[in-house]
Amino acid sequence: MEVTTLAANDLGGVSVFDLFWQAHIVVKFVMIGLLVASIWSWKIIGDKFFLIHKSRASSQQFEKAFWSGQNLDELYRNIGHRPDNPMATIFVSAMREWKRTQEVSATGGAEMNNISLQMRIEKVMDVAIQREVGALERNLMFLATTGSAAPFVGLFGTVFGIMNTFSAIAASKSTSLAVVAPGIAEALFATAIGLVAAIPAVIFYNKFSGEIGRIGQDLENFADEFSAIFSRQFENKPT
Repeated sequence: MEVTTLAANDLGGVSVFDLFWQAHIVVKFVMIGLLVASIWSWKIIGDKFFLIHKSRASSQQFEKAFWSGQNLDELYRNIGHRPDNPMATIFVSAMREWKRTQEVSATGGAEMNNISLQMRIEKVMDVAIQREVGALERNLMFLATTGSAAPFVGLFGTVFGIMNTFSAIAASKSTSLAVVAPGIAEALFATAIGLVAAIPAVIFYNKFSGEIGRIGQDLENFADEFSAIFSRQFENKPT
């Protein structure tokens, strides 16, 4: 058991912690920065995975209720002022604009113009879509930055570590493998950490970007369909 544990934790007789503690201070900072970026990336990945899954599931439930033939005013009252998914948010924003216009007309305000109301509702829904998509995309740029920059940061640590190793070789005047290998190993360890941070960040950035793009397209389609419903309701009304 002890031999197995040592084999799992050691790299050629040198543990991962030894590689870190023996590294130059600059390389240590590079490793720590990459580890922090990796941990934060996984936090963002977990949050986005849950948020996107919840948004998609809740939007599908709302869409079923919307197309079930339920009265729109009743659906609006049931949702209230706190929609729990992007599609419901777009619906509430459009209905709120419609209700506000009706209240103004009922209190003797400006006469309701069907064309201008239609344009305002479409504008409100466009703004709501941008806001919801923006909320889903929040912190994705960190994944993109980590995925593109982490390998180069790790390479910087590797290059600096190799330079430091060659300086130590010149000082000791020895080129034996026992002298060279530890320094090279700790230098390459920085590149390995950079790849560990970058690969998941790139994979999940592409995954989330594609899913958010599909959600955004679904929201656009829903907004167009909802706008068509309003347009049909206004057709027989005086302008």
